Amino acid sequence: MSATGTDLATDIAGWNSKALDEILSNDAGRPVLFTNARVLTMDPLIGTMTGADVLFVGPLIVAVGPSLFTAAEDDDAIVVDSTGMTVVPAVVDTVALAGGRGKRSEHVATLTPGNTSDLLVVPDELAPDVPSALAVLMSRPDRVRALVAAGRPVLWAGGDVPGRATAPEAGIPVSPDLTGSPRVGVWIDQEDFLHQELTADGRYDETRGGRPHAYRGRYWIDGDRIDYLDDLGFWAVGYFRGDELHHVGYVMRLG
Repeated sequence: MSATGTDLATDIAGWNSKALDEILSNDAGRPVLFTNARVLTMDPLIGTMTGADVLFVGPLIVAVGPSLFTAAEDDDAIVVDSTGMTVVPAVVDTVALAGGRGKRSEHVATLTPGNTSDLLVVPDELAPDVPSALAVLMSRPDRVRALVAAGRPVLWAGGDVPGRATAPEAGIPVSPDLTGSPRVGVWIDQEDFLHQELTADGRYDETRGGRPHAYRGRYWIDGDRIDYLDDLGFWAVGYFRGDELHHVGYVMRLG
């Protein structure tokens, strides 16, 4: 490796290491401020700002713009000096970028107060626009200064953050034993058309309009979400909301 390459790797590795330690140990809900950056918000009203700041608390962006440093100091914010860096949304609303949303309030995945704190930080020279910045993440993650998901660092200074979230292993998981789960049983919709039986071995069996075994397959529950893999090969999803199960327009309760 050339001397220049060595110096670059050293600079990246030491980038805001103290701030990272503070963020990872932040149990008191302290705000986090990425300061003095070029910010490509992708918000049609706010646009692009230079020498600007992004302030977030946990998973929520609370302010974007210049001159936030003083207020952040008052609130004991964790400061991440982002001089020479460009901050872009880590998740891009391509529908909005293509002009497919009629109202600004419908835009999602922009660096806008009230939106989720998903952001990507790369050097200015690598980020003339948002697609270029995202390309760095895909092809040269070692050049990424920060990737933050809902306020929690995933990548930092060109490497993985200790204890970061990781993707589930590829492949269909083994169905868990749900014996004793309060969600096992027969769920019936309000019109008595759909009966969906969830069994403790991770199988479901639907009766529709009196037609037994209309759909059968496997299911998995993750929090309030239920994923279905039908024996015919298609996937579907539902959500538990209180004592109701919502699935493709049906609202069911345990019978």
